[in-house]
Order: sequence, then C-alpha cells, then structure tokens
Amino acid sequence: ELVRAFVNLRLKPNKDLLQDLINKANGLNRANYTSASLKAVDTEVEKANVVLNNPEATKEEVEAAVSELTKALAGLEANPVETVKPGDTTVSVKTGDTTNMMYSLGGLAVASIIFYGNKKRKNK
Repeated sequence: ELVRAFVNLRLKPNKDLLQDLINKANGLNRANYTSASLKAVDTEVEKANVVLNNPEATKEEVEAAVSELTKALAGLEANPVETVKPGDTTVSVKTGDTTNMMYSLGGLAVASIIFYGNKKRKNK
C-alpha cells in the first residue's frame, strides 16, 4: 500500500503567480480600459479562479491559466481620451512651462561677470 500511495503521490504546483495575476486583474481601474478588453480579462480571471481553487490542478493547467491571463492583461486597451467634446467652444489653455532656464541662468552668469569686472575696474 505504501508503494502504491508513493506512486500516486503528485507534487502540487505552485499557484502563487496565478494568485498574483488574479489580484492584479481584480485591482484594475476598470474606467481606464475598453469594455471589450475587460471582458476578455474577466473571462480569463474566471478560468484562472477555477484552476486556483482546484486542489487537483496539474502544473500544466496552472501554467496555461497563467499564460492566458497574462495574454489577456497584455491585451488591455486603454479608453480613448476625449480632449474636446463635440459642441465645446471653449479654448484650451496650455498649462505646462516649456521655457529653458539655461539661457536665463547663462545670461545671469555673464551679467554677474561683467558687473564684477566693472566694479573691480572702478576700484583701481
């Protein structure tokens, strides 16, 4: 009996990566993605949960679930960002500053050198 039990003994696959992927999928901000891509992720999460909760799941089943869920998460499509709504007549104001400060600092350094040189010359 002991030999038969030993032969039938199987190693249980590690499901940590699968659990992490399910947690990642459940933690997504659903407003940022298209409903079609979220549907694909939801389908794979359901399948992955079945494998995760199956104590008899094989290593191959776990790896397949990880692969499919990873593929679904990689296939997420972001919602298009609508910057101007139809009929909106307000003008957008650019709020970022793109001025390069090196020119200002360089000018200040040159002016300081000239000022210092003129002051030193007047003192002689």
